[in-house]
Amino acid sequence: MKNIARRLCAIAAALALAAPLSAEFRRLGGAPALYQRLERLRVVGSVLMIAAHPDDENTALLAYCAQGRKLRTGYLSLTRGEGGQNLIGDEQGDLLGVIRTQELLAARRIDGAEQYFTRAIDFGFSKTADETLAKWGRQDVLSDVVWVIRRFRPDVVLLRFSGTTRDGHGHHQASSILGQEAFKLAADPKAFPEQLKYAEPWQAKRLLWNGFSFTRQQERELDKTPNRLMVDTGEYSPVLGMSYGELAGLSRSQHRSQGFGSAERKGTLPNYLFLYAGEPAKQDFFDDVDVSWKRFPGGEAVDKALGEALAAYQMEAPEKTLPALLRARKLARALDHPDAKRKLSEFDEAIALAAGVWVDVSAARALATPGSEVGLTLSAVNRGKARVRLAGAELKGMAGAPGFTGSGLAGNLPYSAKTTLKVPEHQALSQPLQLREPRKGNLYTISNPLDIGPAEAAPALSARFQLEVEGAPIEITRPVENRYVDRVRGELTRPFVIVPAVSLKLSDTPLLFSTAEPRQVRVEVKANAGAASGTVSVQAPAGWQVSPGSAPFTLAESGQVATARFRITPPAAQSRGELRMTAKTNGFEWSNAVALIDYEHIPPQTVLRAAATKALREDVRVTAKRVGYVMGAGDLVPEALKEMGCEVTLLGAGDLAQGDLRRFDAIVTGVRAWNVREDLRAAHARLREYMERGGTLVVQYNTLDGGPGGGDPGALKNVGPYPLRIGRDRTTVEEAPVEFLLPDHRLLQLPNHITQADFGGWVQERALYFPAEWDARYEAVLESHDPGEPARKGGLLYTRVGQGAYVYTSYDWFRELPAGVPGAYKLFANIVSAGQR
Repeated sequence: MKNIARRLCAIAAALALAAPLSAEFRRLGGAPALYQRLERLRVVGSVLMIAAHPDDENTALLAYCAQGRKLRTGYLSLTRGEGGQNLIGDEQGDLLGVIRTQELLAARRIDGAEQYFTRAIDFGFSKTADETLAKWGRQDVLSDVVWVIRRFRPDVVLLRFSGTTRDGHGHHQASSILGQEAFKLAADPKAFPEQLKYAEPWQAKRLLWNGFSFTRQQERELDKTPNRLMVDTGEYSPVLGMSYGELAGLSRSQHRSQGFGSAERKGTLPNYLFLYAGEPAKQDFFDDVDVSWKRFPGGEAVDKALGEALAAYQMEAPEKTLPALLRARKLARALDHPDAKRKLSEFDEAIALAAGVWVDVSAARALATPGSEVGLTLSAVNRGKARVRLAGAELKGMAGAPGFTGSGLAGNLPYSAKTTLKVPEHQALSQPLQLREPRKGNLYTISNPLDIGPAEAAPALSARFQLEVEGAPIEITRPVENRYVDRVRGELTRPFVIVPAVSLKLSDTPLLFSTAEPRQVRVEVKANAGAASGTVSVQAPAGWQVSPGSAPFTLAESGQVATARFRITPPAAQSRGELRMTAKTNGFEWSNAVALIDYEHIPPQTVLRAAATKALREDVRVTAKRVGYVMGAGDLVPEALKEMGCEVTLLGAGDLAQGDLRRFDAIVTGVRAWNVREDLRAAHARLREYMERGGTLVVQYNTLDGGPGGGDPGALKNVGPYPLRIGRDRTTVEEAPVEFLLPDHRLLQLPNHITQADFGGWVQERALYFPAEWDARYEAVLESHDPGEPARKGGLLYTRVGQGAYVYTSYDWFRELPAGVPGAYKLFANIVSAGQR
């Protein structure tokens, strides 16, 4: 075995030299992968980690458990991170939750763990566990945690947070509090008895807190805590060719939307575990837990056969493992135990890998519509020396889907077969699991209990291959995807999804009607998967008028876009509502906008949204007409400025370095722009000159740790014309009172008169990352703080600079403007007009 490990180490090292690891991580394959699978098959123990958000997990400990200890390892994130910020685009809310879900799945593909969720929604930063549990509904989320524990059946449960105020975020505290309760309730048949139809009560051996510290003081406190267990997650794996700490760096770096690129740490990496409940452990967190097949009646024979398979392993002849591996599978299949049956799919994957079998069904295109036809191609190849036959393949997910007949697979000769899929006319459209039903408050609605917990829904279509390896049957399931070649990135796949025949789009941000005058709007109609024709109409709220009643469109091919024009007349009085769009084609009615989320580090995601746009009739005046915008992490504020009547230009590095800035009445920097734009930081002297000559500079919130260079406070030393130090305080209660410190200030009077009513209807929060200190030359205009906390006066700072003006604002315009909050439009119009005489 030592010789095998040395040779695998040499292979891994050679591969590392030939092709340095990148963010597009490809899982270990071939001989090293088979060796890992054989070792993992011998382990039937499991561990579940619980925390609050994507990126809360300890990827080093997950990698150590999954790859080092070969345990079935899971991470339960209570939320999908919808309330966070986004450093790679302008997606927020549900769409950000979709991105962060996929980032977690990308991380799990690297560290080897599985991913689970509850129905809880990340509603934004919370300062207490009580607020968090009240907004979620304590019993609802507790039920989900109990459910996941009962379904996963972990031997050990790990909590990422302590359940005390040392955790900071209320969601963090709540994840531990619920985990502690669920650890006990999962074993109680009287708790959530409706779950027992699908799961049995389960008592894990022990509950441990994976202690860590936010501050030096907390670290010193942990060092004094007795009876802690140490796990070195920095151990080196010769098979992987890296330590679990290095693997953790790759895994954590998948959280790109949060700017969590991480170092691949080498050397010892101690982690500490503290007992919260269950049986104490003296040496190891799996003390007194039998993780072998011997824990099952009749399992000793399986363990013995797997040992023989491992002993027969030869790197150049993996098929030598098949006799013992097939015998072990047969013995495991005869065991009447849910944990044994769960391993059967792992057996089949290991057998296919040992035999060198590759199977796939690819769709001719990624998008299909109900009633359409799509070509499918089955591909199979036996690349090894074993005797393999494809007995057949069946397609799952759609009624009436065709199957494929069997064929022998000759050595390394590709076999292919083609068929045509007729998508049922009433086939459900593809949609992320959590977005299929309307949400209720801060919980997703998931009616089928079996869909609570999994990270995503089953594929629209999957292929189940029946194979015979050395005469023994196995079954391999693969998602049907669209396989294609990108001329830059090479061969790629994308999910096969069912979409409406046409998608509709009017505007990503609310339409603002500053007067009662009508305006023309354009509705884009896009063919998603083939030719389409019909009519499109716009439905308006009471008091609004639309003409014409409908407009025809004809689209000749997939991807083609037609534009329909409508005249919208708002009411004379203030009004707020939605414009809804509907298209009719061939007896079908569609009212969807299709959002495509496409980033290189995650699979493309197709999300259906209501084809609707908010409409505001609000008297909003703005005197700044030409606005330069420096995009930061990504937001939709430029679109809102256009709706106010501004001519907006996005500024690049060349504009900031040498462009004519005097042509702009105002320059606005986007959220976290000073964190992520080095060119912006380098242009501080030019921006100072711009203000002195009469320009207005508006800076939206930044953080001390929000991007390249952002972790260094010195990187923000020129964020203002006078000294200004960014802090970490927030006002998280969106209804928190707002005090006018300077009621007659121009920011509250010109060109729009601001009243307390303008702070009604805000969403998620008031402001974030208030300045902690500022020069006396700044004027603090507003104050807002959460209940029981000190005053926060730095959320809106104003100062004159020469003939111009400067404004720093921590209020969350990037949320309020897209949400269509009328008062936010009025006040932001005043802010960008701050320098106008």
